[in-house]
Amino acid sequence: MIDIKLIRKNGDMIRDMLRKRFKDEKIVDEILQYDNLWRETLKEIEKLRHERNKKSVEIGKLVKEGKDIKELKDEMKELNRRIKELEENVEEYKKRRDYLLMRLPNLLLDDTPVCEGEENSPVVRTWGKARVMEDNMEYFKNCSAGMDYEIIENKPESHVDIIEKYDLADTARAGKIAGARFYYLKNELVILEQSLIRFALDHMVSKGYTPVAPPLMIRRAAMEGVIDFEAFEEMIYKIEGEDLYMIATAEHPLVAMHMKEILDPNSLPLKYVGISPCFRKEAGAHGKDTKGIFRVHNFYKVEQVVFSKPEESAILMEELIKNAEEILQKLELPYRVINICSGELGAVAAKKYDIEVWMPAQQKFREVVSCSNCLEYQARRLMIRYRDKGELKFVHTLNSTALATTRIMVAIMENFQEDRGIRIPKALVPYTSFEYIEFEKS
Repeated sequence: MIDIKLIRKNGDMIRDMLRKRFKDEKIVDEILQYDNLWRETLKEIEKLRHERNKKSVEIGKLVKEGKDIKELKDEMKELNRRIKELEENVEEYKKRRDYLLMRLPNLLLDDTPVCEGEENSPVVRTWGKARVMEDNMEYFKNCSAGMDYEIIENKPESHVDIIEKYDLADTARAGKIAGARFYYLKNELVILEQSLIRFALDHMVSKGYTPVAPPLMIRRAAMEGVIDFEAFEEMIYKIEGEDLYMIATAEHPLVAMHMKEILDPNSLPLKYVGISPCFRKEAGAHGKDTKGIFRVHNFYKVEQVVFSKPEESAILMEELIKNAEEILQKLELPYRVINICSGELGAVAAKKYDIEVWMPAQQKFREVVSCSNCLEYQARRLMIRYRDKGELKFVHTLNSTALATTRIMVAIMENFQEDRGIRIPKALVPYTSFEYIEFEKS
């Protein structure tokens, strides 16, 4: 949420931000309209209360003198009626203003590119060597920013075919008992998933991040503090009859963990690495990745969350994306980092990096990491502050995927196919205790 004082002082700056996000500017006028009504009504209430106090004193004086107070009592009744009416109005004005404030997206950082369309988000850097089909070279060169590559003659098998052929997952039976986008993992893929989680967790702990296993359900007030609830509501699962929602990522309960707290400035930055299953309806994904395990309703994720002083958040965002890149590099997966353009940013982020891994069977880049700087937007909604020379200030919050299991397993299956089977990246072998998912079982 953006500070109402900033909007009062510099509404044009907020309008400019909305133009850069390709959003309607009218919401600023609405916010200021209800804010002005709220403030003017508060003044009127204070004025009437002062008048009521004066009349109360006057009535007391007349009573002592034994004089008639009927006219003054009638005036007091009218004052009380008017005050009550205005108090109801002022609450309604504030409620409407605050509702609109919650709908207003975050400010943009200066280095967020202003454009629309995912394809227009600039590539920041690349790593690794992509395996590219010759007939796909034009597409690859247009979107890879000079990334290293090798030309391959035969397209690798899709992970959809691999998991069924080698008994690594069962989506058909999962569909029978749970519906589409669910799965049973089996055999080596179960071990691979657990190995990925522990590998990423160990990497983040070695960087000084505190490991946390959060609650898997949170209340609406906490969820609303973290996300644009109206935009995200169709993506999250609601517990029927209770004020609880299943988490879509560990970011949600980790950011909300310190709601309504004043943090010790000497403890900042607070760095957490959360591990949790994630639950998503995937509403709006009709027809996309309907087979396999790339886009599913539940998966495991290792997530980075940081609370920082405002002056440190830009540097910490680079740390978060570096952590994620180091994990992908250890897993030997070719990728590109893109700086998401303003028109594609969610409401909460002021800047966002995505990391997309090259998937040779699909012959395209697919997103596996999202890293955001949310400035004080979430902290203001959740009232997370710290003391700075006696003044209370809002912290900045940042988050980034460290590793999402199903998408990384897809990337491994597509990138490391050999005659013997799926090669396991060397960094993972100590965790899996096997070097290949064998195509021919002994």
